[in-house]
Amino acid sequence: MTSSHPTKRPTDATYLDDRAQGNEDIDLPRELLTLPWIDVHNHAHTLSWDDRERYALAGCRSMLMVASGYHWTPYKPVEADDIRFLWDDAINRRTAIERNHFFEAKLGLGVHTGVRIENPDELLDAMDDYCALDEVIAVGETGVVPSQHVSRWGIDEQRAVVQAQMELAEAHDLPVILHTPNTSSDATRSYRDGLGVTPGYEKNAGLGADPVLDGDNPALESVRIDVEAMRDAGLADERVVASHADRNNTAYLMDETDCYLSYTIGHSWLIGVDAADVADAIDEYGPDRIMVDTDCANVLRTDPFALKRAIFELYRYGIDVDDIRQVVVENPREVFGFEQE
Repeated sequence: MTSSHPTKRPTDATYLDDRAQGNEDIDLPRELLTLPWIDVHNHAHTLSWDDRERYALAGCRSMLMVASGYHWTPYKPVEADDIRFLWDDAINRRTAIERNHFFEAKLGLGVHTGVRIENPDELLDAMDDYCALDEVIAVGETGVVPSQHVSRWGIDEQRAVVQAQMELAEAHDLPVILHTPNTSSDATRSYRDGLGVTPGYEKNAGLGADPVLDGDNPALESVRIDVEAMRDAGLADERVVASHADRNNTAYLMDETDCYLSYTIGHSWLIGVDAADVADAIDEYGPDRIMVDTDCANVLRTDPFALKRAIFELYRYGIDVDDIRQVVVENPREVFGFEQE
């Protein structure tokens, strides 16, 4: 064994040299270091200034900040004005966020059904005007969920609210961010009673209402109901992005719809979805209908660097650079109309 390195004894570099003899050098994808990316679902307006700066430092080119979110309303039960405040707050702060951090920031406005909302018709009536705003590029997140926080909302009522939003989206030619319930990963050990869902989620689990859907797979049944509402609303499949896609709903959405799927990788510790799931989906179905999002929010232990890390992980898992670019940049631009370079 002959070493080309002036080391006292052979090092790893020597063995790498020997193994590389007769082979081409590895062509590392340096372009991934500066590849811009788009986060199609987060709640970054609720984060700290420093967290939003981390998005910029990690190369975020554009983001869709979702203003709907029942967790942040100060009162229970939740009234229409509470949700309207969330919309107004995001609209009020959006321009300052762009100026501070330089990435493109657009908004998604919707009625989330994770808690019963009093007088939802008031919101639906107002939403028509909100959807006409240039900064609003999506309706949502919204979607039927099996159980609610604090107060139950029956399936028929939820479906009606979801379909009404889809009808508004169709009328304004806007895509919909569909909240799909996760089955979550199995924890190896449960937490002490009284600490909430986990120590990383600021939600009072003791206020959970009894499920309105039961059966073997209520999470998937919720998605099926959403798809029925989408069809009844006349909204094209291609205008729906199913956020929080996971192993439980991927096959159904890919095989029986033409919707896009977005995999939430910003809090893998909670829902068990990471870059490996995205890579598996690309291997099986191709990159044409796949996106990635962080869903970062101030009520969750989340990671603004998660999407940038996922770009590297996808390559390490064997995904081609062109496919990575399509998933993190081109598909979001195609669906949501973000700015071109």
